[in-house]
Amino acid sequence: MKQVLANSKESKTGVSLPSKPLVVIEPSKSWVALNLRDLWHYRDLLYILTERDIKVRYKQTVLGALWAIIQPFFTMLIFTLFFGKLAGMPSDNIPYPIFAYTGLLPWTFFANAINNSGNSLVGNSNLITKVYFPRMIIPIASVGAGLVDFIVAFILLIVLMFYYQISLTFNILIVPFLIILTAILAIGVGMWMSALNVKYRDIRHVLPFLIQIGMFVTPIIYPTSLVPEKWQWLMALNPMMGQIEAYRSAFFGKPFNWFSLAISVGLTCIILIYSAYNFKRMERQFADIV
Repeated sequence: MKQVLANSKESKTGVSLPSKPLVVIEPSKSWVALNLRDLWHYRDLLYILTERDIKVRYKQTVLGALWAIIQPFFTMLIFTLFFGKLAGMPSDNIPYPIFAYTGLLPWTFFANAINNSGNSLVGNSNLITKVYFPRMIIPIASVGAGLVDFIVAFILLIVLMFYYQISLTFNILIVPFLIILTAILAIGVGMWMSALNVKYRDIRHVLPFLIQIGMFVTPIIYPTSLVPEKWQWLMALNPMMGQIEAYRSAFFGKPFNWFSLAISVGLTCIILIYSAYNFKRMERQFADIV
C-alpha cells in the first residue's frame, strides 16, 4: 500500500478535494509473500484480535482458564492408565505420567492452534468483506491466543517435576526457542488450512481427523526408541517429532537429538514459506467466496 500526494481542487460546494486519490491500495510486487513490515504496521489489530479470541473462548465458563489444564491433564491420566499401566509402554526411565504430559503439552497447543486458525477466516468473514488489513493476522491471532493456554498448562508441568523430584539442567534454556518453533509451525500449517478452508469447506471436517491421526504418529504416548532404527528417518519427516523429543531432553536433562531437531527447523521454515506464498496467492479471492 502506498500513499499518493496530489494537488487539490475545489468542488461546486466550495470544499477542497484532491485531484487524485490520497491512498492507493496495490498488490505487493515483491516475491516475498510474508510482508513483516505490513504485519508490524497492523500489530495493534493483531493484539486486539488475540485478546478477543481469548475472551470469547472463556466467556461464560465456570472454570475459565483451568480448561487449558484439564484437557492435557485428563488425557495424561487416560494414557497413563491404558498405555503406562496396562500396556506397559516404556518411557525411557522417566515416570510415565510426566513423560506423557511433556509430549501432550506442546501437541495440545499445536493441535488446538491449527484447528482454531484453520477455521478463523470463515469465522471472521464479516471483517474480511468490509475492511482492508493483512488477512494473515487472523490465523496468527488464533495461534497467539493458544499460547495463553500453553502457558497456563505449563504450570502443571512444573508441579509434576517437583512431585517426581526431577531437577532442571541447563537444557531448560532451549525451551523458549522450542515454544517459538512450535508456534511458527502452527502458524504455517494453520495459515495454509485457513486459506484452503475458505475455498473447500471440507477442511473443517478433515482437519480434526488429521489431528487425531497426527497424535499417534508423533511420539507422545511412546518413546522414539521404540521405533526400529531403520524407520526413524521416516518419523523425522514429522516436524513435531523433533520438537517433542527436544522438549523432553530440555526438561529431563537428556542429550538432544540435534539431527531430528535440525530437520524439524528446516521443515518448519519450508512449511511457513510455502503456506505464506499460497495464502497470498489465494488472498485476493477471500472476500468473493468467503
